[in-house]
Amino acid sequence: MDTLQTELNDLKNFIADLKADREAQKVKEKREAWTKYTSLSIVFIAVLAAVATQWAGKYSSRVLVSLNDATFEQGKASDEWSYYQAKSIKQNLYELARDQVSKTDGMPDSTTGKQLEAFNAKITKYEHEKNQIQADANKLERQRDDARQAAVTASQRGSGMGLAVSIFQISIAMGSICLVVKKKPLWYLSLLLAVIAASEMVRVWAS
Repeated sequence: MDTLQTELNDLKNFIADLKADREAQKVKEKREAWTKYTSLSIVFIAVLAAVATQWAGKYSSRVLVSLNDATFEQGKASDEWSYYQAKSIKQNLYELARDQVSKTDGMPDSTTGKQLEAFNAKITKYEHEKNQIQADANKLERQRDDARQAAVTASQRGSGMGLAVSIFQISIAMGSICLVVKKKPLWYLSLLLAVIAASEMVRVWAS
């Protein structure tokens, strides 16, 4: 009889301990319920970080494309200026020849007049061609400058987006540490960093 009573008491104590453990577990779960939201926020921040990383890569690609365009336009402009120089040399030769004919004595007026007329026609033609070539070269140089400016702009945006990615990564790290040590202030710090990174993303997009 005493043995049965002892077993019943042990069973009652076990049930009481089990109830106490369950109550303690419920209290703990209630106290740490905020960690669920921390996990969700980390997932959301990770998505934003992935988007920022993708855009940073796009801006880097734009920098390379714009620099290639600038180099290409510079090469074409250099070719145009070389062509312009060649036309100038030919024009100068005809101008020298015209001056020589004008100074020559003893040549019939009709022949001199025809030669001068031919030289003047050539000089006028080269002058017109030079003006066109100069206009084309200046246009190419403007396109080169636009491409360089586009590269600078893309580089600045890429740097801003890269900064946002770095801040997002720190935010995720803070959130992960928060889940381990169960320190709520770390979660608030993680959210604050995420807001700063998101603001940087918006600034880059809006610029």
